[in-house]
Amino acid sequence: MIEIGIDSEYIKLDQFLKLADIASTGGHAKFLIQEGVVKVNGEVETRRGKKIRTGDIVEVEGNSIKVV
Repeated sequence: MIEIGIDSEYIKLDQFLKLADIASTGGHAKFLIQEGVVKVNGEVETRRGKKIRTGDIVEVEGNSIKVV
């Protein structure tokens, strides 16, 4: 499992996917989220603006990323 730190209280899901190098652009992040391939804490998440906080686990196509 990869760990990625954030400097603020939260980060929006689409921004987090770019930070983690899962998505190359905002449009790519939007596509992944709308296709239902992104999970947050084990549940499919379809909201681009979902607030990701320390301790959350984001999964995309078999890759798990923990927010620290």
